[in-house]
Formats: sequence, structure tokens, C-alpha cells
Amino acid sequence: MKRGLHGMVAKLKVTLWSLIVPPTVWAVHFLFSYLWAAIHCAKVGGFPRFPILYLVGTLVALALILAAGIVAHLQSRVPGDTPPHEEGTDSDRIRFLAFSTVLLAALSFVGVIFTAAPVLFLTDCR
Repeated sequence: MKRGLHGMVAKLKVTLWSLIVPPTVWAVHFLFSYLWAAIHCAKVGGFPRFPILYLVGTLVALALILAAGIVAHLQSRVPGDTPPHEEGTDSDRIRFLAFSTVLLAALSFVGVIFTAAPVLFLTDCR
């Protein structure tokens, strides 16, 4: 019983960590996107039209969100757990939380793409 409880707590910690990562990464990328666009439109400094640094930051954000989604997906499908049809168990609650995290990660992934696209293809801001 102790080992089962310890495993459940460890699984919950990983699931909660993966629940926090996608929206946090999206929020930081969102702020970075608008900062980059504002600097570009204000013509502060000599920033290139197609910012390589911004592209790298976008790819890193997408990779982090994808990794969190994969971790959550793995947490929602661990062999050896009680069958999912036993409603109301701790395992079911963690699986639901992990599945919700997968959906949140997918939404954040799409959010980063929609935030990055206008900035990457930004034209003259006049």
C-alpha cells in the first residue's frame, strides 16, 4: 500500500508539473512576441526582418510544450494501474488530470504557432 501511495504522489507531482509548463511557456512566448514586434515596429536597433533569435525561441517553446504533453500522455496511460472503468479512484483522477494536460498542451502549442506567425511575417508597420 505504501509503495502504491508513493507512486501515486510521484505521478501527481509529474502531472502537476506538466500542467503548469504549457500555459507558462505560452505566456512567456506571447510576451516575447509582442516585445519583439514592438521593437521591430519602433525600428529600435538594427533587427533583421526575419529574426533568427525569435525563430529559435519559438522552436524551443514548441519543444517544451510538446515534451510536457508527451509526459502527460504517458502519465495518463501507465500499464499496471487499475482499469479506467473503476470510477472515482485516485488513479482515475490523475489520469483525467493528465488527459486534461494533454489537451492544454495541444491548445498552448497551437497558441504559440498563432502568436509566432504574425511576428515572423511582419511587414512594415507604418
